[in-house]
Amino acid sequence: MRLARRSITVDTFERAAGADGFRLDLGQRAVAEQLSRVELRPGRGVYLWGPVGRGKTWLIDAYRAALKGRRTSRVHFHDFFRRLHSLVPEHGIDAAMDLLLDGCQVLFFDEFHVHDVGDGALLSRLLRALDERGTALVVTSNYPPDGLMPNPLFHDNFLPTIAVLRERLEVIELVGDRDYRSGRGPTTSGFASGRRLAALSGWPVDGERAVLSPFGRPIVARAVRGDLVWFDFVELCERPTSVRDYLRLAADHGHWVVSGVPPILEATPDGVQRFCTLVDVLHDRDVPLTVVGADWCEGDALPVERVHDLARTRSRLSMLAN
Repeated sequence: MRLARRSITVDTFERAAGADGFRLDLGQRAVAEQLSRVELRPGRGVYLWGPVGRGKTWLIDAYRAALKGRRTSRVHFHDFFRRLHSLVPEHGIDAAMDLLLDGCQVLFFDEFHVHDVGDGALLSRLLRALDERGTALVVTSNYPPDGLMPNPLFHDNFLPTIAVLRERLEVIELVGDRDYRSGRGPTTSGFASGRRLAALSGWPVDGERAVLSPFGRPIVARAVRGDLVWFDFVELCERPTSVRDYLRLAADHGHWVVSGVPPILEATPDGVQRFCTLVDVLHDRDVPLTVVGADWCEGDALPVERVHDLARTRSRLSMLAN
């Protein structure tokens, strides 16, 4: 059974771009041409990768919108795998996959990356589940398939899964020199309505501190003011918090402030990694973020050893006004 027809053409993407007020650049048009030739089949699909801010998510969203009459689902890496991890103990792996896929014909996976060994094992099982359930897969990533699971301690063990991805997915690279997130004008809503500030007035007083326990372990907030939650970087990122904590807190609080952000090289690698994960979660949930302290978008803030996804984080922070 074919899930995508050749009625999806380059014109499909050009019309969508025009409706959104821009024109495809050369790299985006080249990807549109390749996507228009893809015929999705159960257990097969597309792996679109390239640098941050080049338009991968927009292209895939336009592609998904053109799949008329197909049951599709768009998920983010962090959210999907945390939900999968939470469902497996109670339901078992097969039933958990059924609950998450729920008859989906084409699964769209945005910001695909694999750093965690546990996620890597579940990914291998997910690929089999998609094949068994007749579901096609379309992913975007900042990494080529060979760049997944970059930790040299685990990369060799992940090579069979990389081989399956290469066998089943058409790998397409989006080439472009411009990060379209950088330098955009301010917006009035969502993640990009946040700020990057060296200082902020209205600093919380000690009496505003609140202890939040999204999954039992206490996390101290500097303040909770209605929908706004204010954290200190050390409490939120230099403690053993997890993506599950961030997902739950993001569901409960619609505006975030993180203060006391140190220069990158003064934070621990784990602290930088957690902050990158937090920015991922808030961006995906479109939750406004105000960052107070050092500006990680300025200077020669190079990736810290053992930290992944810093380029994507810096690109997303550049969306915030300063």
